[in-house]
Amino acid sequence: MSDHNNQTMEIEYESIMRLLKPQKKGVLKLIFSRFFIFALLIILQIGIFVVILNFAHDRFEHYLVVERIFAFIMIMYLFSSSMDASAKLTWMLLISIVPVAGTGILAYTRINIGNRRVTQATKKQITDTMNAIPQPEGVIGELKYDGSHTDDLVRYLNRTGCFPAYKNTETTYYPSGEKMFRSMRRELQKAEKYIFLEFFIIEEGYMWGQILDILSRKAAEGVTVKVMYDGMCELSTLTADYCRRLRSVGIDAKPFSPIRPFLSSHYNYRDHRKIIVIDGKVAFTGGVNLADEYINRIERFGRWKDTGIMIKGDAVRSFTLMFLQMWNTVRGSCDYNEYLGDNGEAFTPDDPSGYVIPFSDCPLDIDKVGETVYMDILNRAGSYVHIMSPYLVLDGELEKAIRYAAERGVDVSLIMPGIPDKISAYALAKSHFKRLLDSGVRLYLYTPGFVHAKVFVSDDVKAVVGTINLDYRSLYHHFECAAYLYNTKCIPEIEQDFQETLSECSQVTYETIRNEKLLYRLLAIIMKFIAPLM
Repeated sequence: MSDHNNQTMEIEYESIMRLLKPQKKGVLKLIFSRFFIFALLIILQIGIFVVILNFAHDRFEHYLVVERIFAFIMIMYLFSSSMDASAKLTWMLLISIVPVAGTGILAYTRINIGNRRVTQATKKQITDTMNAIPQPEGVIGELKYDGSHTDDLVRYLNRTGCFPAYKNTETTYYPSGEKMFRSMRRELQKAEKYIFLEFFIIEEGYMWGQILDILSRKAAEGVTVKVMYDGMCELSTLTADYCRRLRSVGIDAKPFSPIRPFLSSHYNYRDHRKIIVIDGKVAFTGGVNLADEYINRIERFGRWKDTGIMIKGDAVRSFTLMFLQMWNTVRGSCDYNEYLGDNGEAFTPDDPSGYVIPFSDCPLDIDKVGETVYMDILNRAGSYVHIMSPYLVLDGELEKAIRYAAERGVDVSLIMPGIPDKISAYALAKSHFKRLLDSGVRLYLYTPGFVHAKVFVSDDVKAVVGTINLDYRSLYHHFECAAYLYNTKCIPEIEQDFQETLSECSQVTYETIRNEKLLYRLLAIIMKFIAPLM
């Protein structure tokens, strides 16, 4: 490329960044920021609620009777609900300490004020597209007779959503955000028809700047570019008018569930997915968000360890569907047939192998898909299950599955961060350590820094790479996605990455638990009560 072209590209990139870069925030900027105003309004609403309760307590003769009846009704509701047992115990504790506020908050969250539209829209999109992608013929039959019982999992996933198992698919595993980022840029530059991006976090900086530069160029070439990010970004990493700014450079954009200054239970449900789809031929997913710490451009919590996967071939269709479902849930009108229909261009990946099952998890239904997939791996493992996860906040079922796998002789090894990003979550993770060690689970801490990878690999034949953490938020409250891999050629690379990461870890022992800081012990005891609400 000539010097003139390079100079032109630099000028265009700088103009884009000047357009999109928000002003720096000082003290006054913080005071008048959306976050400050929203927080103030939420506190005001809580204050009004407390004043009304106090007024009722002082003025109504039979207030205590009504209070006890209401509390009894909500407790009976808890017992009969399908809520996780750990969450029931947490609510019971809250109601016993503050009966009126506890029952009021429980009722408020279960009524789903502010969340009905999102729930209905999401369910409608999933229902309407349940048969959008047929299961490729012959795949389940092949899996049925190989002894892995993967066909059982495929049937379950096809019952809970449109998640077929595919053969004609090539997979590439990335053991770091840096390697995945390089591949993302390379593939994005090849786009000819459309680019879909859906990310939990987008933050301005080098990484997003490089991606944005490519997206704006592609939009100028006539490529359809759609970007969706979680609405929490508008309070943390992006400005409130960021969608408008992106549209000014030809990129269609929208936030998922933007934060409003009103108490609502739907703020609990976040879009934690990371998806890139290019022309229906290439897809990416994994733990990597579009922010500089994910590629170690800046340091947060030491060295950042993350993972991801690129998929080429038939399985990309499922990620296309996932994106379109979410896009249309947020008042979109994309035609599914336009992107999922037969366009007459059969795409054959260079080196397909094994089976790939992309799947997603929705917090608005009764199916805990992510947890079920993890438990299926644990329950069927014969030799080992190796796990990387940034968090470990387990319900009783998942902890039992992990312990049982170890107790029947499976090598269950788990790598977690050595430098935490959240002290409370770190303390909660440590509260599980002794019971897991008692069952023979091996626990390791990544001493150079923070592990953000979400990886399961088992017996050299099965793996999951995606966005699903081992905590309540991922398993119960977030929209998530992942790729289940069976007999693909990249699985040995995933296990090799685990072993190489293990070489940089320190092992958790009974002695290290005894020598744990008193702060973590006390915090774990306190946080354990509210873990299901975190």
